[in-house]
Formats: sequence, structure tokens, C-alpha cells
Amino acid sequence: MPLSKQSPGTVLTRRLAGAAAILLLSGTAPLAFGAPAGATAPAPTCSNDPSARLSTVPSPESVLGFPLGLGQERVVSNDEVRTYLNAVDGASDRVVTGVMSTSALGQPLPYAVVSSERHVRQGTLRQVADDIRDLRDPRRTTAHKAAQTAADRPAIVWVTANIHGGEKSGTDAALKTLYELAAGLSCDVQQRNENLVTVIVPTQNPDGRDASRRQNEYGFDMNRDWFARTQQETDGKIELMRQYPPQVFIDAHEMGGRQYFFPPNADPIHHEIASEAVDWINQIGEANKAGFGYNGACGGAVTTECYFNYSTYDLFFMGYGDTVPAAGFGAAGMTFEKGSASAVADRVQQQFHTQWSTLGWAATHRHELLTGYYKIWTDALAEGKAGTLEPNEVVQPTNTVQFPVPDVKIRSYFLLPDRQLADVRQLVERLRGMDVEVYEVTKPTRVPTAQVFGGRTATDVTVPEGAYWIPMDQPQKHWIQAILGEDPYVPFPYFYDVSSWSNPLLMGVNALYTGDDVRPHAQLVRKISGGKTSAAGAKGSYAYPLDSAAAAELTFRLLGRGVPLVRDLDTAEVGFPAKSLTPEIDQLARSLGVTLNPNGAAASGTPVDLPDVGLFEGTGIATTSGSHGEARYVLGKRWGLDLRPVTTADINDNTPAFTERSVLVVPDGSNATGGLTAAGQANLRNWIAQGHTYLGLRNEGTRMARAAGLTSTVERQKPSGYQVIGSHLRVDVSQDSPVALGRPAEDFEFNNGDPILSPSSTGTNVLSYPSGDTFWANGYTVHGDALKGSVALVDEPTGAGRAVLFAFNPLFRAYNENGLHLVANALLYPSAGGASARTVAPQRAAGVDPVRAAAAAAPAPENLGGEWRPITIEVAAGDLDRTRQVVAGFTDTARVSVADSSAYLVIPNPDGLQADEHPFVNDLVRALRDEQIPLRSVVA
Repeated sequence: MPLSKQSPGTVLTRRLAGAAAILLLSGTAPLAFGAPAGATAPAPTCSNDPSARLSTVPSPESVLGFPLGLGQERVVSNDEVRTYLNAVDGASDRVVTGVMSTSALGQPLPYAVVSSERHVRQGTLRQVADDIRDLRDPRRTTAHKAAQTAADRPAIVWVTANIHGGEKSGTDAALKTLYELAAGLSCDVQQRNENLVTVIVPTQNPDGRDASRRQNEYGFDMNRDWFARTQQETDGKIELMRQYPPQVFIDAHEMGGRQYFFPPNADPIHHEIASEAVDWINQIGEANKAGFGYNGACGGAVTTECYFNYSTYDLFFMGYGDTVPAAGFGAAGMTFEKGSASAVADRVQQQFHTQWSTLGWAATHRHELLTGYYKIWTDALAEGKAGTLEPNEVVQPTNTVQFPVPDVKIRSYFLLPDRQLADVRQLVERLRGMDVEVYEVTKPTRVPTAQVFGGRTATDVTVPEGAYWIPMDQPQKHWIQAILGEDPYVPFPYFYDVSSWSNPLLMGVNALYTGDDVRPHAQLVRKISGGKTSAAGAKGSYAYPLDSAAAAELTFRLLGRGVPLVRDLDTAEVGFPAKSLTPEIDQLARSLGVTLNPNGAAASGTPVDLPDVGLFEGTGIATTSGSHGEARYVLGKRWGLDLRPVTTADINDNTPAFTERSVLVVPDGSNATGGLTAAGQANLRNWIAQGHTYLGLRNEGTRMARAAGLTSTVERQKPSGYQVIGSHLRVDVSQDSPVALGRPAEDFEFNNGDPILSPSSTGTNVLSYPSGDTFWANGYTVHGDALKGSVALVDEPTGAGRAVLFAFNPLFRAYNENGLHLVANALLYPSAGGASARTVAPQRAAGVDPVRAAAAAAPAPENLGGEWRPITIEVAAGDLDRTRQVVAGFTDTARVSVADSSAYLVIPNPDGLQADEHPFVNDLVRALRDEQIPLRSVVA
């Protein structure tokens, strides 16, 4: 990423000599820290006055027209962020700036690097970054060299904010921090700049900031996107982190109320986060307590403008802006949360206090940070070689480990090439994008004992040539286990997000792992494979299997370019004329990992048509978040489909906006009928009967179809205590529907408390949960047996068309690749007789099947969780009365049930709010802890 200055300029003493005056600014009282042992030699001059500043560096008030922090009355705009960064960059030799990415709407995401003038010289800054990166690989960095780096080099600290667009105060505080570091003349400032390189990213979500919306333009919560990197804002940021790897990472947020959270975290903490990072996080918490000011710790009569710890914010799911810096970069990754109900001045000032205190601690402990940083990677190498996993631990004083990491050894992972090879290659690239070393097997390798993903054991397995090998004896051992592991082994059942994200299971690829010490013949992967293997000849063709999300993306892109495609409906192979292959298409296939196999003959098969897709945005659909945004991103941006909006009125009135579409996608939402009238439901049935496809997702997508008489499935009641918290489950796949074309006989499905559907008696049950002993789930599931024999995907015919209904959300966060492939198959559903849906003779649907009519007449289930899930609190049955009293202080909507020895209080969350958006769930959990009510599990 280019920086704005080729040469930052002169050293600090010359800057001091040119200073015309010293500025005084109230509202800032930086903490004093002693010089750390082994610190680099300080510059000769600094002031004991904490408010001494260079007059040549513009203050926020001089550029923006108002102060930041105390006295501030409004937040800063995106334009003002960029203006102020440029102003400081142009005036300070301590600062260089750049752009790490652009947003979905094309806005730049700027950053600033600030340190002492001698550190930010381009050659020196590059060398500092190189030396810190070298600490991450003890194979090429000796202990002696690491000790020199710890003695001589500054540590790298990141200060980031505003990943949730409506949470704005961290941005303003980051600009205030930038000013203090760029202009300050105090010894406190000098200590920070001499001992640290601080990377400041004021806003990670400029589109969301403009809209005062949590999500980005595609409705993605980018604080769940860190491992998948589906959004360009995330991807650019992580590339910059690879360039400047952090030892400390701040991610500044806002929450409800008027309090402030900083770590120590709530449990659970992922077991592969190194103990050094957790220890640093907790020490920084003590520094923040000392520097917070205001009303100090919350408790008793102190309920506002105070701080709390050990509550709400965990360190578990590998999609956060604290867990990924921690597990992937070895940093003290931290979420800071300020209550959004406070005045702007207080929000910004408190964010500044924690940022400044964190920098002070990091500067004081620079040598400890860099020494411990090297040890993290040294230990990872040793653990990987031994096949050892880190144990589960808890940090909250009242908690104990409920689920220990099992006594297993993992020395290698293998991704097999027998199917979905393009998605396998995409996973390889995802790993390589986090500095994981992946090897392609060049000779078949015998593995004596292996664990096959899905809970099965195999012996004497032959790993074929072309498989990908990920050995654990490499520095990124922690990250490998954190995202490939078949189960994350939650130590304590508190869930702020999902309970599993195993990448092989999300993708549905064939994978295994072993504790055996195997060393296959293999070569390091240096670039993605794909594209044509050789020329087909002018009259020939190229073919590829449409068995992956990556191949689906290629298919839609080719159709969008007008390339004629045919598909074999037995093998799922897609072919096209050799003359259609251009260098651009070859490069596209290579970038997606799709191999184009040459054939001397013309391609044969059923023509593949580009679907004309309508995206429902009627009653109950949130168009700025959730699966509607995921559909806009996957189908629109990635696949290039021209999505046309279809409203409730369009269907009720049978307008061309509806009738001219060949596919209607109904995302998840909160209304059971989509607002359709009886006439609208008849219109929908008749439209499908003409050869069109209805594609319904999760709650609203399946319920709207049921209400219209399109399915015989009904929703089963979930039993008391039922919890499936973002887990993977095995499903059986029926090959009787083209929706399953290219999928294996057994697959995996990601379930996040989704509706439980009975099997269809009028259609094909494409995905079914096994009813026998092959039923399997990972993550955290309670009473998961209720899913046995139920269905996750059905294909319901009506006339010449069909309704394809997903009980789950196959577009979830755009990282559920096997789900994306199924959606692609539904969109490309072959028409009867191979005719286009537009050419099928007009027909009307017959009367509604009696079984479907009965299903439609069944009461619609209550919407307890929206597109997310309700809040569920589990306590001992004996604590139910006390728990009810506490809960009654917040809501009277809780549903209470008792199963076995536990009581469950389920609080509706119809808007599908995340915990940090919810108006009271965080306070409720703390209130229960204050009453010393032991919590058996919390799902927020």
C-alpha cells in the first residue's frame, strides 16, 4: 500500500527548531509512564508539560472548526476525516498516510502511520516492519536476532474504529490520538513515538458511517467478516496488517447505554489464542482502569460514565476485530465499547482515554511485547511439531471450564481434490492470505490413521496426488487450527455469535486431519492453479465441473459475457466453444481456481440460460442488512446478475416487474406471508406454473411459500432447551433434484437455530438430516436430535415450475460455499424439456393440493429471533424464581420452560439484533451476575 510521502523529512530536533510556538489545548491529560528497559535512545528534548504541542501541526479545531473530545458537539464526517488526515500528514514529519482499500461505494479507507521522525523515514519504516514480520518466523530469525529486534525496534500498535458505521466516536478519538502523537512535545508523547509505530485507521466502514448504519453497503456486518474477507474493506485492511503486523490492536466500537467496556473479556476465549496475548490484554485493562477517569468502575450507585469488564464481549469467534489480530497475528486484540447514549464529547473523550492509556502501556512494555511476540511463534512451531493443541481456559473469576479440549494430536490437515477442487483452491488462497504455508501433494501418501471431517475415523488412507497438505509445524499453527479445526471446543457456553466456523465444513469440501508424523512428497503452493491446461483446437471446446461455488461464479460470469454454455445433467459438467475462450476468461477461471479441460469435440448437453432474477423486498424484508444484502452481494456483485426489485404490490397486482422475471428470490425476513393477498398468492402459484422458480430462504422465504400453498412441509415445534448455535450438521443429499447436481451423497449444512421442517410429501427432499446413527453435529447443540428426519432443503413442483425452499440461509455471510453452490443450481434449474421458461405455454396452477392447503392453514410460528435468534438464558431450575425477578426488571416477554434440571428463559428478538445492538441484553446479563445467579449458558 503506497504511503503519501516518499521521504518523511527531517528529524525531531529540526522540527523543534522550526517551531514558532507551543500550543495549549485543554481536555488532554496523557498519563506518565516510565521509560522501558531496553528502550531506544530518546531524542534529547521533551517537555514535562503534557499540553505542549507544535504550532505547525494543525489542531482538530483549526481544521474542523470544533475540538475533539471535551467541548465537541457533533461527530466528524468522512470528508472531514480525510481532510484532517491530509492536513496532519502535510504538516508533520512524524506522520505518513495511505489508502488501504476502497469501500463498496468507492470511498477511500485512509490510514496514518505515526511515530518518531526517524522511524517513519520510508527506508527505516520498511525495515522496522520487516524486522517485526521476521519475529513471526523463528525458522529464519535466530534468538539472537530476535533479541536485537526487541532491544532496538519499536512495537507496532493499531488503533482502528468505526467498523460498525453507526458507532462513530472511536473515529473522532483516533483523530485526537493522531494529533497528540503528531504534535505533542511532552515526554509522554515522545515515549510513545520512540517506542511505538502506531497505525491509525479512523474508519473501517465509511459507507456505513454516512448512512449511520451498522452494516456496509451490502448489509454485511464487517466485524464478522475477518476470516472470510468477503468484503473489500476487510481484505485491504488485512493486507495492510500483514505489512505492519500488530502486537497490540484496538477495535473501537459503541454499544447501548452510557457505560464503557474494555477487557478483561467475557468467556469464552478461543483456546488457540496465545497466553501471552491474553496476559497483555489483561494488563492493558489495568492501565485503562487507571487512565479512564470519569466515574471509574461501574457498580452500586455508579451506573453511567463508568467502565466494566468480564462481561458480554468474548474472544471466541474467528470473525472479530479482536480474535483475528490475536489468533492470526499474535496481538493483544481488544474490543473497546462505549455507550452510545452518552453525549458526543463524553463518548469521544472516553475512547481517547483508553486509546491513550493503551499506547502508554505498550510503550512502557515494548521490550516485553517484542520478546513475547517472538515466543508466541516459537511455541507455535513446537506445538505444531508435537501435534499439541492449546488447552481451554477461562478468565472470568466465577466461571470454570465446562468443555476441555480433548486429548488429540493434530500434525497435518489434508484438503482432498476429488470434488469441489475450485473451492478447495479458494480455501488454499484464504490460508495463504494469512501467511499459512500450503503444499500440493505430488505423490500419493499413506496416512495410517486419520479423522475424516464429519466425526469419522479412517485407517490406512491414501492421500492422492493433487491434494493440499497443511502441516501444523509452522508459525501459523494457531491460525490453522482456529479456522480449519473440526470443532472449536468452546470452554464455556456463552455465545455472542456462532459456535462453529470450520472452513472445510462451511465449504463442504472433503478433508481430513491426522496426528501421524507424515511427510508427503509435496511442493509449496506459490500461486493459485486453474484456467486452461492446454489448447482445445478451433473446433473443440472447454469443460469444467459445476460442483463448487467458484465454478458457479465462473458460470454466471460467462453467461453475462454472452458465452454459450451447455451442461451435462448427469455429470454437472459445463462446456463452451473453444473460440469463446479469451485471455480475460482464462484469467478469470484461473483466479477462481477452475480448471478448463480441453476437448477436441464440440460441447454437448442442455443449454444453460442466464436467469432473470427478481429480488423480493416486500413486507418483512430488511433491505439494508441480512440475507437481502447477502443476495445483493453474492448474486449481484460476485455473480454479476442484474437483480430487479420485486415488491409485495408487484405480486399482488401481477405487474411486469414480477411477471417478467424467471426467478424470484425471497430472502429471510420477519413476515410469514410477505404481505401477499389471496390474489397475490394465486398470482405467485400461476407464475411458478409457467415454468418459473421461486427460491425461498429460511424463515420468510419458506413461510411465504407455505402460506401460498407451494409446499407440504410444516414447521415443527422446537423442544424446551433446544439450542443449535451456528453449528454444522451432516445431511443426506437426494440426487433426484437438479438442485443437488454436483453435490456428494452426504454433505454438511450450517444451522443457526433455523426452522425445523417436516419432510415434503409433494416434492423432493433434497437435503435431509439423518434419522439414524449417521446424524452428526459439531459446535454447540442441545437437543439436536429434534432435527433427525427433518429436512433442510426441498424442491416443490407446481406446474412447469418449482419452489426451492431452504430451511437455512445458504448465503449466510457469503462464506457458506456449499450453500452458494446449491443456490446457483436453483437459479440454473433446467426447464422442462430444455425449453426456456419464457417459451413454456402459459398455464395456470391447478387448485392447491390438499396436503399443501393443510400446511398453509397451520398457524404461522411466532417470530422470536428475526434473521438472527432470540436471547436464551439457561439457569438451574432451582434459580428460576430469582432469575425471573431479575428478567422482569427488563422485559415481560420472556418465555419460560424447564427441561431436566435447567430452566430456560427465551426473550424474543424479532428484529434479529446482535447483542451489542440490543437495548438491554448486556445489562441483563450483568444484573444476573450481580445477583450471583450462576449462568449455565447464554445465547445472545
